[in-house]
Amino acid sequence: MQFLAAYIMKGRMQAMTVAAALALLSLAFPPVSIVSSASVALVTLRRGAKEGLYVLVCACFAAAILSLFLKIGYQFALLYGLVSWIPVWLISTVLREGRNLGVAIEMAVLLGVIAVLAFYGYQQQPALFWSGTLEAMIQPMLQNKPDDVPVEQIQQSAQVFAHFMTGAIAAGSVYGLLFGLFLARWWQAALYNPGGFRSEFLEMKGHTKLAIATLVLLALAALSSGIVAEMAWNMLLVLFVLYTFIGTAVLHASFSVMKGSRFMVPFLYLTLVMIPHVMVIIAICGLTDNWLNLRNKISNKTAV
Repeated sequence: MQFLAAYIMKGRMQAMTVAAALALLSLAFPPVSIVSSASVALVTLRRGAKEGLYVLVCACFAAAILSLFLKIGYQFALLYGLVSWIPVWLISTVLREGRNLGVAIEMAVLLGVIAVLAFYGYQQQPALFWSGTLEAMIQPMLQNKPDDVPVEQIQQSAQVFAHFMTGAIAAGSVYGLLFGLFLARWWQAALYNPGGFRSEFLEMKGHTKLAIATLVLLALAALSSGIVAEMAWNMLLVLFVLYTFIGTAVLHASFSVMKGSRFMVPFLYLTLVMIPHVMVIIAICGLTDNWLNLRNKISNKTAV
């Protein structure tokens, strides 16, 4: 995909066209939105916040114009572009100015936590809202259900999941946002600083104060009940995103200095894809690394 990055960096028109076209294409193929966001992020990382904002605004208008030919409401296309690109433009600016990938990820996670709090402020009973939404979504499945799946079990699972939908959606959005940022940073490194993204990712660390706040929030979620516990668990789902990335960086850096690293590092990422539950262990590694400093300990043992 390096050719696409080179094309985006040729000028404003190219960047605007790629971002707008891919944004509309993502309505049919959602993963494409990551590449669209990366287009805006790449311009911001390389040429600054002002240039990135210019491309963002122009791409929004371009998407609105293209939507007229595709019989999509231009208001929706305009709003979709703003919602998709403003967050990635913001964290790209943070990364460009601070040159710290960990801080940029923390900023993205903070946006997700704010979104969770805002939704709870807007919707007094989010669980009831999501319960109705999930009921409508699973209705076709219930009508065509296999005989060996009890309807009551499906409905009960939906009611339980409704309590965590706010955090799950926010966490999923943050993941998509960060994948777009990572792709843009990798593009930038491939074009102007080969190998730079790898070293930046492997050195990534979180802040101890945020880790302590996460532990406090975890205690609040476990010890409280009702809406307070529900809000806490939903915010923890978003913070989970931060520590999965940090934990992945910790384990990647640790495995890369061991014998057999050429097999262990790919195995790490294969495990993440094949067994998603292992992300809990990886998140714990990312959280505790603030105190254990796992990378240095494993490197020292390997060097002995």
